[in-house]
Amino acid sequence: MSQSRVMTTSTIQSLLGMRLSSSILSDYIASLVSTSNGITPNVKAFSDAVYLNYFPLGLSLLFTPQSGYKPKPNSDMSDLDQDNLVLESIDIYNTPPASRRAEPAFSTFASLPLSLSLVAEAKDNDGKVVIRPTTLIVKPESTGKDFVGTLHEPDRKGGGAGPSSGSIGIWCEWSNDGIMVEFGGEGARGPQAWERGKNATWKVLTLFTPGRRV
Repeated sequence: MSQSRVMTTSTIQSLLGMRLSSSILSDYIASLVSTSNGITPNVKAFSDAVYLNYFPLGLSLLFTPQSGYKPKPNSDMSDLDQDNLVLESIDIYNTPPASRRAEPAFSTFASLPLSLSLVAEAKDNDGKVVIRPTTLIVKPESTGKDFVGTLHEPDRKGGGAGPSSGSIGIWCEWSNDGIMVEFGGEGARGPQAWERGKNATWKVLTLFTPGRRV
């Protein structure tokens, strides 16, 4: 693994809380781009949030306005007050080619496998300290079993109820690590989703400031 790849995969969590104007943030995005032309994000601006969607990179960034700033709808990058937008959460996508649609859709994240740092001390639902690795390695093929095997039982979870054709996929959140995972495929939906979910691969990985629920 090259030095630049190690730097890329080890700094993504540290981007949380940075302003859109940060050169560290822009350098990180540039490190994911394989072409010299760079990439322009799809901007979705609202008065209380701004989403930057990098479809080819499998990455979406959610920024929250600060100091009373209210972005105008239909803004593009040049219209935004980048000093008053702070990175709130990061969505990372794992999208099999067969499931991609004709309209803009997210590709698989451009820098997998991804190494994520975990909090030094974790406790189970009974308040007992659990021993686990200090890092989580996320691969395209990582399953529910892989996540729970490293992170242990989630603080919150949901989805999977109802008919397979209409329900949402199962999801798990580890609040103290700032990690939420949505799982995809037929095995992640329907009445028996939690029984089958251990073999379901992840679809969306959301990173947020540890201790703050998304």
